[in-house]
Amino acid sequence: MAKGTNAKIKELKGIKPERITDEQLKKVQDTVNTINRSQLEIGSMEIKKHEMMHRVAAERDSLITIQEEFEKEYGTFDVNINDGLINYPADVEANKED
Repeated sequence: MAKGTNAKIKELKGIKPERITDEQLKKVQDTVNTINRSQLEIGSMEIKKHEMMHRVAAERDSLITIQEEFEKEYGTFDVNINDGLINYPADVEANKED
């Protein structure tokens, strides 16, 4: 009998196939595996994102502490971070006793 003949006879007798073809099985397995790997990678990225957000929050807290120290010592926390120059408000003179 020809290759498709058995399938046609089963179809005519009302016999349903018991399983999908090996090619179809491989295709669906590959697709599911790709989805699972992608979801795992997304989860890993989300964990890294969460950790980085905590790090940023901690550094912001540190910056606030530094700004409070500058405010007490210099009367302002407005400092040029490139050269350290203090930007005093117009109504406050710098202490020239350095």
